[in-house]
Amino acid sequence: MLTKVALLAAAAVVSLGDSFISGEGGGVYGDSGGCHRSASAPIRSARLPGAEAVNLACSGARARNLWPAQWGGERLRGEAPQADRLAALARARAVRLVVVTAGANDVGFGRIVARCALDWARGSPRRPRLCRHRAQAELAAALPAMRRDLATALRGIRAVMAAAGRARAGYRLLVAGYASPFPEGRLIRYPEHGWSRLREGGCPIWNADADWAVRRATPQIDAAMRAAAQATGAEYLDLQHALDGHQLCDRRAAAEWVRPLRFAPWALRESLHPDARGQRAIGTCIAQHYARPRGDFACRSTPGGAMRLEGLG
Repeated sequence: MLTKVALLAAAAVVSLGDSFISGEGGGVYGDSGGCHRSASAPIRSARLPGAEAVNLACSGARARNLWPAQWGGERLRGEAPQADRLAALARARAVRLVVVTAGANDVGFGRIVARCALDWARGSPRRPRLCRHRAQAELAAALPAMRRDLATALRGIRAVMAAAGRARAGYRLLVAGYASPFPEGRLIRYPEHGWSRLREGGCPIWNADADWAVRRATPQIDAAMRAAAQATGAEYLDLQHALDGHQLCDRRAAAEWVRPLRFAPWALRESLHPDARGQRAIGTCIAQHYARPRGDFACRSTPGGAMRLEGLG
């Protein structure tokens, strides 16, 4: 067991943000407040040497839940804003890495996808009810504010780290993006017009709407996140292809790494999130990024299941 002195001196790597990085969908949650921090959450799965993984991310978080309280940061599920919790940690530990994933809740992406699923259920082969045009309009309207709020969160992290006496050269601030839970429509294994797409696969979405999620929504959200990172001197990790070949209902998948959409109360929050295998894959991406010099990288799943890091231009 670590002594109190050793514990205070131990380095830490920290995750802040929403359900995508808190571990929602991984099961075995270690918190009682509903933040759903799983044992397989990416910061824990990264297994970075010489540092303890500390998961401060919380399911349902928006960018404002990461701001310092004195900047207007908001509490969530009974917890102080995440920047303030990071500040307390940084005063006691040498924080070497802060990984941030936030923004999807600010643009209402989960709500948009749920409505797309309802449109699928209400449509028919002759008269499909596609959601992509309305969804794109909502997303485009919300992205500028999301980008600004995320940039404010990153500046807040810089501020609390500086107040704790932590120079920028002593730690890395990394923004990690999102991956679509669905593959392109042509790769979905279940018939587009059959109930098996919902009952067996848990992927009730029209092919055209799945294409929108993969080709437009996820890239646009991630582009806004990268812009916020660049504006604040943070690094960026592109995860758009980290789940390729393992997405929900993907005909190429020997094993899916994403939770199916289920409307039961106990399963709804976990739906469309990476499961423990997906979270471990993302953790591998974070570990590979941390082993590289500072910069922007993309991580993708290879056909053999290994994760490969590539530089971003």
